[in-house]
Amino acid sequence: MSAVEQQETTAPPPLGVGILGAGPVTQAIHLPTLARLTHTFFVAHVMDVDAGIAESVAGRVGARFSTSVQKLLADPEVEVVVICSPHQFHAEQVIAACRAGKRAILCEKPFAMSGEEAARISEVSTETGVPIIVGAMHTFDPGWKAAEEAWGDLADTAHTLRSSIVLPPNPRFEDFATEVINRPVTPPAAPDLRDPTVLENSIRGGVMGLAIHDLPLVRRFVPSFTDLEVLCAEALEPFGYLILAQADGRNVDLQAVMSDSWEPEWTFEAFSDTKSLRVTFTPSYVQAGSAVAEISDGEKTQVFGPFDANGYEAEWQFLALLARGEASPPSADTLIQDLQFALAIADAAASAALKRQEAAA
Repeated sequence: MSAVEQQETTAPPPLGVGILGAGPVTQAIHLPTLARLTHTFFVAHVMDVDAGIAESVAGRVGARFSTSVQKLLADPEVEVVVICSPHQFHAEQVIAACRAGKRAILCEKPFAMSGEEAARISEVSTETGVPIIVGAMHTFDPGWKAAEEAWGDLADTAHTLRSSIVLPPNPRFEDFATEVINRPVTPPAAPDLRDPTVLENSIRGGVMGLAIHDLPLVRRFVPSFTDLEVLCAEALEPFGYLILAQADGRNVDLQAVMSDSWEPEWTFEAFSDTKSLRVTFTPSYVQAGSAVAEISDGEKTQVFGPFDANGYEAEWQFLALLARGEASPPSADTLIQDLQFALAIADAAASAALKRQEAAA
């Protein structure tokens, strides 16, 4: 028997995946990622409330389909569950998947909409023994992980952290990845940010929908945020934000804009008096490998990456290890505190933006 045949014989069988929610994230991110991991996973069941979408997406991968969460969770071939449904359903679906005795769960961010929901999820996960990870793909990116191992005392000495995101509309990259079925309709005009409700929702949506990708990275440098203060916040047209905050003695600069510009740029930076970190991430919907991380100390620059796998592929590989009992899940306290940090910034930034608007009136 050849070495390759022996490896194939001893390798564990692929894990069956059940997908709750078959929208653009499933179609353009998770299915293309799983197509690269066919020795590790196969899609067993796709659920969506729209039967036509569920059937069409499932047909692409030869999976069963349904419109029922309960039916998917009762499917014996479904061993791991990925939750890609609207945010408001995440907590109840995570808990249901735990109660169903699945081997592991991947939930897209945010995995809950309040600290209370997050604590309940943690309790059920501990009670059932089902591990959960949140789809914060940048925390799994091999470029980021390499930088984490090499940055030395930067986590203790950094005084300024910056997340900067410039992206075209999601459909542009979704179309590179796949043909999206029944894409949600994009509003034809920019939101009227003069309306206080629109302004508040725009800031909250920006933090919980976009900044939340990098807030777990910020938390590596800001372990305590009880003194969080948002100094200023502004919503940008057609979609974006500028937020300047302070917490635990660090300055936190969050900026993003989505426009018709072609070239994307997504970076995370950390600065101390003697060292700097810059991580440049690839676009979410493109299988373009890992981030590239650079650590400079004034005399030399270390470069890590690019590696073949991006953060999405790495998080699925970690999910397989969890499902097979070969890795330990993230700390429940860390997941809860990361969520609380995002919610605290969203609340404080929305309040600061409204105050700025009132002062300018």
